[in-house]
Amino acid sequence: MPSFDIVSKVDMQEVDNAVNQAVKEIAQRYDFKGSKSEVTLEKDAIKVLTEDDFRLKAIIDILQSKFIKRGISAKALQYGKVENASGSMVRQVIDVQQGVSKEKGKEINNVIKETKLKVQSQIQDDQVRVTGKNIDDLQQVIQLLKGKDLGLDLQFVNFRQ
Repeated sequence: MPSFDIVSKVDMQEVDNAVNQAVKEIAQRYDFKGSKSEVTLEKDAIKVLTEDDFRLKAIIDILQSKFIKRGISAKALQYGKVENASGSMVRQVIDVQQGVSKEKGKEINNVIKETKLKVQSQIQDDQVRVTGKNIDDLQQVIQLLKGKDLGLDLQFVNFRQ
């Protein structure tokens, strides 16, 4: 039976490259001269530490532009709340989402079931597998999910006939 997998993966090497480019730009920008601003990548999170909210927003704009240039969707980033750090600094943690969570998987399953197409979907770890007898039905599911905004950067992989 034909099938495909729905995943949400981010190339961490591209994330690292985007963060490094952002750090270089921050070091060269005039409005950041003499400021104590840090952007660090730790496993699946980006930590931003700077002096005030204005600079924090500017750093996030720089990061977003670098991510888009590197081909990483902005939906892959989940922003934490802005926290006060020591010495009148502000900190924000930005999580890089990897995989489809159980809740999002259930939401995807519900969207697929609402279509009344003859396909089955099941959650497998951090992905959703969709199977069906007709390839056209599977392609309709892909088009439907591309049109929906589920808050994730979805990729459709492993299409087998």
